[in-house]
Amino acid sequence: MVCFNGNIYTMNEKQPMAEAVVVRDGKIVFVGEMEEARSHYPKNIQVLDLQGRTMIPGLIESHGHILGLGRSKRTLNLMHVKNYEELVEMVAEAVKTTPKGDWILGRGWHQSKWTPQPQQMIKGYQTHEALSAVSPDHPVFLTHASGHASFANAKAMEIAGINLETKVGEDGEIIRYPDGRATGIFSEKAENLVETHVPKSTPESIRKDLQAAIDECLKYGITSFQDAGSNQQAIDIYEEFVAENKMGIRLWSMLSGGDTALLRHWFQKGPLVGDHLSVRSIKLYSDGALGSRGAWLLEEYADRKGHFGNPIMPVSYIHEVSQDALTFGFQLCTHAIGDRANQEVLNQYEKAFLAAPDQAKDHRFRIEHAQHLHPDDIPRFGQLGVIASMQGIHMSSDRPWAIDRLGLMRIKAGAYVWQKLLQSGARIINGTDTPVEPVNPFASLFASITRQTLQGTPENGYEADQAMSRHEALKSYTLDAAYGAFEEAKKGSIEVGKFADFTVLSADIMSIPKREILDLKVLFTVVGGKILYMGTP
Repeated sequence: MVCFNGNIYTMNEKQPMAEAVVVRDGKIVFVGEMEEARSHYPKNIQVLDLQGRTMIPGLIESHGHILGLGRSKRTLNLMHVKNYEELVEMVAEAVKTTPKGDWILGRGWHQSKWTPQPQQMIKGYQTHEALSAVSPDHPVFLTHASGHASFANAKAMEIAGINLETKVGEDGEIIRYPDGRATGIFSEKAENLVETHVPKSTPESIRKDLQAAIDECLKYGITSFQDAGSNQQAIDIYEEFVAENKMGIRLWSMLSGGDTALLRHWFQKGPLVGDHLSVRSIKLYSDGALGSRGAWLLEEYADRKGHFGNPIMPVSYIHEVSQDALTFGFQLCTHAIGDRANQEVLNQYEKAFLAAPDQAKDHRFRIEHAQHLHPDDIPRFGQLGVIASMQGIHMSSDRPWAIDRLGLMRIKAGAYVWQKLLQSGARIINGTDTPVEPVNPFASLFASITRQTLQGTPENGYEADQAMSRHEALKSYTLDAAYGAFEEAKKGSIEVGKFADFTVLSADIMSIPKREILDLKVLFTVVGGKILYMGTP
């Protein structure tokens, strides 16, 4: 393949632009001027005339849930629900076409974004009565956009045996009325009380979800996907897809770190590193989400006095897995949103690095989200070499209501502080946390560059001094994203010897008005020199 006649941004600082790129056997063999490119043409060359469009390295989703993305295509998508009434209407419609007794599942609601707010709310959440009224014969279980809370109707709670005596530990909460009745909201580990009764995924449903996710990634120009936590059943199916040449993207998967048997198995086996599937990292959870008030804070929530959020995994366990990861050659990626959670994770990482300096020379441990930081902890990312795996779209979606949770002082000092982290020497990698947010990378890039909501507010962006430049944002989705997976030598930039993974856009992302970034379309997605998706301008 030869690609030419467009704006080719390589993300290679030594050669930022190119006139032509030549590909042979799935790898890049030439990057440079068109005249010289002709001497590198292989036989039977395939021509990709960009016709003035823009080509960039294949985009890398640095933090998402691959099967969750696929599953979201066959359950209720509540991401755009404007209020509680709309949510109830969607469930009422689903009831009409769902066999009596079958579960109705969905994800994406976020009560803090609703207008108007429900008349009755307990601890900042809606209650189940209206939902239960339209679904008396169907158990309903709807996951919060963050994934850290869920909403169940009366039938689902009946099946799960939820009553006045049902207990849950400190790492979860059943939201209750003053008289003790459950409102239908279950946060953090309390979600498991109902979720364990939802029918489990089968190998066939996992295959369908994986294929749907691959198709969605290619549609948005995503050639590599970093999956934030999988079990062995899922990994077996990933390997099956690779063996059958059905893995259209390059998948990098984290092991679900709460499964100690899974970790022992992989510690004995060792990391898997391949062109289309790699398993060499571990996913842990330090805290919950800000939307569900599960993020672990150093000071109480501004909108819920006396509440600090909570840890999900013991700090001692994070330290233990940090040590094991270094010993057995695995990377550790820990979810941390609140400032206390981030501080505790950094502390455990630092102790592990000091105890095993040889193994920690190039650890590339990550903190997933790193959204709200104490000012003293910001420089520690660069000092310790910890990667901040952040999602630009979360700032856009969360900032309008996050101020209610944290207050203005904490927001300005340490929330979504991309420039403070970059200037301290840290690397930031970008993504969407799909299906928490749509996998659309242009929404996340837009938010990273403008610090605005997707509606373009406020005019100058929230805390605009923390905005990324276009180059910084694109790098966070390409070369730095590859670095975050130890893969910068084979992807993330358009350089000789690397995979021929490209995304061709409808317009020049580096020069169009910022607002038009949201309108970008993917014309071609190329993986290993093969066009796997063709869009329309």
